[in-house]
Amino acid sequence: MRQGFRRPAPATIVALLALAAVLITGSAYAAGRIDGRAVKVKSLPGNRLKLGSLPANRLKPGALPAALAGPITGSQIDERSLGQVPSAGYADVAGFARSATDAETAINAVNAVDAQTVNGHAAGCQPGTTPFAGACWQTSPNETPVTAPIAAAACAAQGGTLPEALQLAAFSQQPDIALKANEWTGDIPVFSGPGSYGVITVSPTGEIDSAASTSNRQYRCVIPLLV
Repeated sequence: MRQGFRRPAPATIVALLALAAVLITGSAYAAGRIDGRAVKVKSLPGNRLKLGSLPANRLKPGALPAALAGPITGSQIDERSLGQVPSAGYADVAGFARSATDAETAINAVNAVDAQTVNGHAAGCQPGTTPFAGACWQTSPNETPVTAPIAAAACAAQGGTLPEALQLAAFSQQPDIALKANEWTGDIPVFSGPGSYGVITVSPTGEIDSAASTSNRQYRCVIPLLV
């Protein structure tokens, strides 16, 4: 018996036509009628939303967790994910420059200890002098007694001055220092008129006295460390 194409029954054809009509009209209805209000609450998971499709002003207050709501604080940021800001780069350079400056200053300080000159001047005490009270004192007085003005002029010519009375008295007590006679100081306690005044002297025992400026006395000079 030969098999051939069997025509569907009329009822089947009607059923297929009705199904197609429902599918077509249903899709058109859904496209024109379904909107956000037709979506049931919590029926649409968040991972099904298109990025940027939901504006921030449509979020309900409190919808975001408290940890994400409000401004982001530093404790919520992973610093490792951030690059170095320009100002931080300048700060690193500034710190290096400061360290380099400090190192150079330290080196200069070490070199200054061994320096023989300061601003072109010889530093230190010359032979025949000894450090005392921040200056260089002559260890021995001059051999020939002279008047006080001549003694002051002689010290000035060497870049120094006559010592103060109390300092000379203290210096006379230093080891290996001995005043041979009353020596001139730079102190003038008595002034009686032009060319007539007294000048303080110090004895070998450290006693303070005075003599007329025209008298002859020995002296020693006090010279600055820089000469």
